[in-house]
Amino acid sequence: MIEDDAYQGLNHLSTLILTGNPIQSLALGAFSGLSSLQKLVAVETNLASLEDFPIGHLKTLKELNVAHNLIHSFKFPEYFSNLPNLEHLDLSNNKIQNIYHEDLKVLQQMPLLNLSLDLSLNPLDFIEPGTFKEIKLNELTLRSNFNSTHVMKICIQGLAGLKINRLVLGEFKNERILKSFDRSVLEGLCNLTFEQFRIAYFSEFPKDDTSVFNCLVNVSVISLLSLNLDSLEALPKDCRWQHLELINCNLKQFPTLKLNSLKKFVFIDNKGMSTFTEFELPNLQFLDLKRNHLSFKGCCSHTNFGTTKLKHLDLSFNDVITMNSNFLGLEQLEHLDFQHSNLKQANDFSVFLSLRNLRYLDISYTNTRVVFHGIFVGLVSLQTLKMAGNSFQNNLLPDIFTELTNLIILDLSKCQLEQVSQMAFHSLPRLQVLNMSHNKLLSLDTRPYKPLHSLQILDCSFNRIMESKEQELQHLPRSLALLNLTQNDFACVCEHQSFLQWVKDQRQLLVGAEQMMCTQPLDMQDVPMLSFRNATCQMNKMIISVWVLTVLLVSVAGVLVYKFYFHLMLLAGCKKYGRGESTYDAFVIYSSQDEDWVRNELVKNLEEGVPPFQLCLHYRDFIPGVAIAANIIQEGFYKSRKVIVVVSQHFIQSRWCIFEYEIAQTWQFLSSRAGIIFIVLQKLEKSLLRQQVELYRLLNRNTYLEWEDSVLGRHIFWRRLRKALLDGKPWRPEGTADADSRQQEATAST
Repeated sequence: MIEDDAYQGLNHLSTLILTGNPIQSLALGAFSGLSSLQKLVAVETNLASLEDFPIGHLKTLKELNVAHNLIHSFKFPEYFSNLPNLEHLDLSNNKIQNIYHEDLKVLQQMPLLNLSLDLSLNPLDFIEPGTFKEIKLNELTLRSNFNSTHVMKICIQGLAGLKINRLVLGEFKNERILKSFDRSVLEGLCNLTFEQFRIAYFSEFPKDDTSVFNCLVNVSVISLLSLNLDSLEALPKDCRWQHLELINCNLKQFPTLKLNSLKKFVFIDNKGMSTFTEFELPNLQFLDLKRNHLSFKGCCSHTNFGTTKLKHLDLSFNDVITMNSNFLGLEQLEHLDFQHSNLKQANDFSVFLSLRNLRYLDISYTNTRVVFHGIFVGLVSLQTLKMAGNSFQNNLLPDIFTELTNLIILDLSKCQLEQVSQMAFHSLPRLQVLNMSHNKLLSLDTRPYKPLHSLQILDCSFNRIMESKEQELQHLPRSLALLNLTQNDFACVCEHQSFLQWVKDQRQLLVGAEQMMCTQPLDMQDVPMLSFRNATCQMNKMIISVWVLTVLLVSVAGVLVYKFYFHLMLLAGCKKYGRGESTYDAFVIYSSQDEDWVRNELVKNLEEGVPPFQLCLHYRDFIPGVAIAANIIQEGFYKSRKVIVVVSQHFIQSRWCIFEYEIAQTWQFLSSRAGIIFIVLQKLEKSLLRQQVELYRLLNRNTYLEWEDSVLGRHIFWRRLRKALLDGKPWRPEGTADADSRQQEATAST
């Protein structure tokens, strides 16, 4: 039940659908208030008559659908005169059997020139002759209405005098009633005036008998859908068809048409043949041959289609198409479609060189591998290029769009691309839509897109993008409005923190930013990128910094300990033995090459002299089985008051001597009573001495003993050396006089 004023106040409502409601009562004012209603659907609402349908006040109504109801009468109620805008009336699948002259009286008084009427699936038995005389309609559809060809013939004759733009006859795929079809059935069409004719789903349509079209020679558009036609030959010579459609008509061979008037030919879904046959259609402008499994041994030139006026050519969803011509004579082409056909030799030369007027080109999924960089030369007017599902040499997109300066839409999806040349898009200033989805791009390198000053939509979804460097993101065109990065392999790690922050900042630019998921690392898998927290990275940075600093300090300490191990060892010994009494008066550092002088001169004069001095010598006093370095420190430095350094050329060239000397310096610094006595055996070359910078400086800053092999030189040398050794030596006063006399004797004997 729908009561009065049920829709009151809905002044702007344009569509009302009541389908499937078992309406039992409609008040006269049920639809009042719907002052803007344009479409009313009352399918399966138990409506029995149009007379009782209270819609006479709906002056804005354009479409009325009352299909699948219980309407028996075709009579148009008087209120239809109040529906001047009605364009479509669907009365299909009702109970209408007879149509009489009185039923269309309203249309005769006030013709609805744009009305399309659908009476399909009504069990028509009779149409009174003259009922449609002088009636003007836009379209009339009669499908699956007749239970025999005889009834169909009578009803078509009842349409005599009808002036109509488009007439549709036939049956539905799953509603086939007629078991046979006689050619005389359509003879009544000679009494109608119409521009377009469509006939569909007659399984027993007359074969090899073109006389069935005798009453259709004056129509402009004819469409034959799902008819069992073996061939279409010998059409009436005076045919004026401008548009012919042959869809799924089971033709065994390609029709060899000769229609000078034909401008548009649609031949699709006819899979009963495999080879294309050339035809002669001199005025043809539109040719659609898709989904026929046709093979073209040589394509394409004007000789294939018998015309030089072709503007639209669709060869999609066919078999092998071998390119051996660059569209000679087809220079007016504006639309060309090869998608899902197997193109051959398209890479051998500039196939499209002649097509300077082409606006649309689709070579998607044509098994084309782009090697020849001049493949698109000549397409200076192209606005749309679709080449999805193909491939490129080395999976690199090269600079092949040089002449496509007017391109607006470019589809490169599913091309297995891994890289994009920096100059790939440099000549596309007008490009607005670019599809790079379903490729194998590893990073979002935006530098190639920088020249695209008009780009509005960029789709990089379903790639393997992990991140994009911060400096590269700056190259995105300012005109970009939508960027799709969903379904990629994003790594949500701190290393990519700048990119992750960019995603958050640009969520208005990014399509489906909420659906952008992390794939790495494992603990972040399937987590939205927008959930990534930068604070985690700051914490990690602090932890890593502390850890690195700790490792660095430990490493430096280890290196220092390793490098100055013996110096530290010496420091520990100084603390241990610093206050004890020394065993030796001096530890002698010398080169083994100078050992004769040490034994015969130094040892003999100091240990056998007066007073005697006890020297520490490595060949005599070092403990066997102990490391040399340990002996040097423990036996040499720890137990000696002084250090005698015998400097010679051999000394300077000995690594062990230099090592002992460096330890001696540290020992001198650590021990308050330590002293180093330098003895220079012979004149040293300054260039050689400068190799040991510290030793050279010490000899320049400190007094040293220089050995001279003469009586006076020896006397001065031993006197000065003993004096240096006596400094700090524990002394017994009672032995002073004796010691002096013995010293003089020893000196004299020397």
